Amino acid sequence: MKAIITVIGKDNRGIVAGVSGKIADLGLNIDDISQTVLNDYFTMMALVSSDSKEDFSQLRKEFDAFGESLQVKINI
Repeated sequence: MKAIITVIGKDNRGIVAGVSGKIADLGLNIDDISQTVLNDYFTMMALVSSDSKEDFSQLRKEFDAFGESLQVKINI
């Protein structure tokens, strides 16, 4: 499986560390990553992959809840 994860929200400490840690916790590999800050807003795109055939709906639930804890919106 391959997917693109996007992260958008007000810039704050620990977003990259938190999101990359969550990606690792879920057994996904980061194949490529890009991030920038635009006028105090953080944006990140990550290309991730896994050998798993896991359903995207479960990953979406995980990232939705985690994004709320970081005060960002995470889409997969």
